[in-house]
Amino acid sequence: MKERGVFEKKSNWNILKLLQVRASEYENKEFVRFGSGNSLSFKSLDELSDKLAYKLINIGLKEDENVFCLLKNSPEFLISLFAVMKTGATFVPINTELRGQFLEHQFLNCEPKIAIIDNTLLEVFDDIKPQKNKLTGTIITETFDREMLPSALHSDETLSFKSCFENIGNISDLRLYESASIHKICAIMYTSGTTGPSKGVLLPHGHFFSYAIISAEAAHFSNKDIQYICMPLFHINALSIQCFAALYAGMSVYCVERFSPSRWLSDVQNSKATTTHLLGVMPEFVFSTKESMEDKNHLLRLVSAVPVGEWGKEFEKRFNIKFLQGFGMTESGMSFWASLSEETCIPGRAGYPVSELYEVRISNPENDEALPPNTVGELLIRPKHPGIFSAGYYKMPNKTVEAWRNLWFHTGDACYFDEKGRMHYFDRIKDCIRRRGENISAFELEQVINAYPEIQESAAIGVKTEKSGGEDEVLVCIVKNKETQLNTDLFLSFCQEKLPRFAVPKYIRVVDEIRKTGSGKLSKVDVRKEGLTDDVITLTPDR
Repeated sequence: MKERGVFEKKSNWNILKLLQVRASEYENKEFVRFGSGNSLSFKSLDELSDKLAYKLINIGLKEDENVFCLLKNSPEFLISLFAVMKTGATFVPINTELRGQFLEHQFLNCEPKIAIIDNTLLEVFDDIKPQKNKLTGTIITETFDREMLPSALHSDETLSFKSCFENIGNISDLRLYESASIHKICAIMYTSGTTGPSKGVLLPHGHFFSYAIISAEAAHFSNKDIQYICMPLFHINALSIQCFAALYAGMSVYCVERFSPSRWLSDVQNSKATTTHLLGVMPEFVFSTKESMEDKNHLLRLVSAVPVGEWGKEFEKRFNIKFLQGFGMTESGMSFWASLSEETCIPGRAGYPVSELYEVRISNPENDEALPPNTVGELLIRPKHPGIFSAGYYKMPNKTVEAWRNLWFHTGDACYFDEKGRMHYFDRIKDCIRRRGENISAFELEQVINAYPEIQESAAIGVKTEKSGGEDEVLVCIVKNKETQLNTDLFLSFCQEKLPRFAVPKYIRVVDEIRKTGSGKLSKVDVRKEGLTDDVITLTPDR
């Protein structure tokens, strides 16, 4: 990959400036092609986002206001992303799998002025309460019947995405934010809470840029590489490690709507991809597919993955690729990457800290004192430069203070450093369930479960099984109404309707009571200790 050039100065770490530079440099070179066949060049993405930015300003969007975006992997997603940033407003991408109160919390919490919604997802707003202040504008990706629009999306002006590019006036004044400070908040991305609702992480330009530049350099990207994206763009990994890193490297991207293990190899082949990213159990799903004579018939040289399991070596051999491990969080960016000059396929070994940008420490969770090598403790991180780290949680100052104790960001992850300074991931400290590459808030899950008529209360935990690929399966302990019988088929249907697919419990256990702490909170010590007992009911089949 070329030298950093103008981006050697961290004051230039601005995502809009990056797009502007690459659009000028590569012009009509294809930046992204979608599985639908639609594509965007570097130049067309810049120009179309200019036009949408003009329209957003025209319908009343102001600097620092929030734009709620429920969009699938599509040109509309990327155009909206850059357009919102160009107005100086804040882009809020939302998980398209969210339903019910999961979705409602994020919609109400971010208090959007404008909503940009995929027309196939309108029905998920049917039961969502409108926010206190009416939307200034609602943009739907396709034509729609205004009379059928859910009340939560009623606004002063409702438009189709296509109409936003008609009758565009003078856009010459929209370059203001392409030189915005690296401190400028440009996005809010929600991550699951552990003892409360999901938190909106405040992300400045410098945070996204650090993700991009460090990921591109760790993977030795060049402008001749092609990136295959099979994760949703609303996920920090797909957006930053893949899309923004590709933009930084000047490389092309092939992006599909969703991950499919059975289609993964053919997509890699057809796209002529040289690199991709797989999260959680995704690589294990690919590895579990039937071996084929075509397994090595591709151009893929590198797969970045978090984490790699015991099957990693066999995966590398079967597909003739190399894994690259790292560690990052929505809040902290990619603070660790392995070195391609070393063995990168050791299970749990995330690699070296990105010392140019971050200070790291393994500490005693009780007192934050630093621990020696090969001693498991909590991973703490803090930035060396302002603007490259999250700026806290939106409208949750107490949660921000809680995460930043003693001037360190507390990850909640149990890790250790080896003698060479490489970080090894061990386990989680926080009460968060990770499944299908997504963080699940036990609190939010329990709130949904408790709304089922026959259930008094519940406690959700993550459990590991032989077939879970190192990730969690969801176990929910339930206290039911004594006079009723729990119909598990009806309960499963309820969960599938109210929860994202990745949050639907796999196991339930009916118990007489769930112990409480002295402060009245659920005590999950017993639940965790018992794990999968003989009386556990399996709701969904093994994957």
